[in-house]
Amino acid sequence: MGRRGVLAGMAFALLGGCSVIPKGTPEAPPPVVTTPAPPTSNLPDDEGFHRVALLVPLSGENERAGRSVANAATAALIDTNAQQIRVTTYDTAPGAAAAARQALADGNRLVLGPLMGSNIDAVAGAALPADVPVISFSNDASEGQRGVFLMGTQPGQSIDNTIRYAASRGIRRIAGLVPTGTYGNRAAEGLVSAARTYGVTFTGMERYDRGNTSIRSAALRLKDRGGYDAVLIADSGRLAALAAPVLKPAGDSTQLLGTELWSGDDAIYDNRAMRGAWYSALSDERWPQFSDSYEQRFGGRPFRIATLGYDAVLITLNIARDWRVGDPFPAQRLYSRGGFLGSDGIIRFGSNGVGERAFEMREVRDTSSVTIEDAPTRFAD
Repeated sequence: MGRRGVLAGMAFALLGGCSVIPKGTPEAPPPVVTTPAPPTSNLPDDEGFHRVALLVPLSGENERAGRSVANAATAALIDTNAQQIRVTTYDTAPGAAAAARQALADGNRLVLGPLMGSNIDAVAGAALPADVPVISFSNDASEGQRGVFLMGTQPGQSIDNTIRYAASRGIRRIAGLVPTGTYGNRAAEGLVSAARTYGVTFTGMERYDRGNTSIRSAALRLKDRGGYDAVLIADSGRLAALAAPVLKPAGDSTQLLGTELWSGDDAIYDNRAMRGAWYSALSDERWPQFSDSYEQRFGGRPFRIATLGYDAVLITLNIARDWRVGDPFPAQRLYSRGGFLGSDGIIRFGSNGVGERAFEMREVRDTSSVTIEDAPTRFAD
């Protein structure tokens, strides 16, 4: 593939009401190509450019993930030959609030990031009073903040899709194996809500602290209780594979279900009890093309979340066609009900700023997962 191959056939034309955007397993990527902002001095005056800040960790324990997202954002600028956008990268590792304040001092009118959900409030606290919207890569919903948009995948959405599919295949009673913590709480809420929506009886759940012994013990308690046709394991593929033989011993007909956390996790193939399990995931149709192009350009494999950086830049460029330099970013356009089409499929932002995604259904086989239902290509309403 050529250096510009990622965007072949993926220009910014509107497609069925959706604006076009394009989507890893990581090795350490090289330094980010975009120019890091000086910590104390402002950028040069560039009256012909839209200034956009990219806030990701460029140091510390999340450095590799942050650089992968930042490199992907740079790739989007190169692939589109963007002439009107200056994207400047700021390191959130020393302090997200300080990075956001520097971005505002440098005149940026839009913030892409942060990557970590724990940094959203700090960034939004600096950006929103200045009328600068925030498009975060996190799925850590900080709802109720007008001007904050979340691109990350929400567990409740993937669970809703999985329960919908399971109900359509005759599942009538479902239980859950759910970790403690924020993700587990959201998964539990999503499971109960989806069961109600699709007329499935929710028979209860077992909670556990993440760990090999804890999940096995919770699975044993759930198995002893019984009374279900299917069990949703709301955790990684590795932990799901540990619980699977307890919930579905040889000859048992229990249907195992998973979440978006299983996508790209090869541990789901480590135990035969996982065979036939269903889970929802974002489409990987464009991922190989994106990953290959990234590796050619930066010399390493991208993190799977790198596409968020790429797609965020493309959304920005799409809206920038009607954005006058010096004016506030027209955030209202992000609420378009038609949404945007990208490498992970379609996305649109609700009135609370949370990104709504479309998922495909997959089934676990011996060494791979197969798509058993394609993701929708446009929103129905």
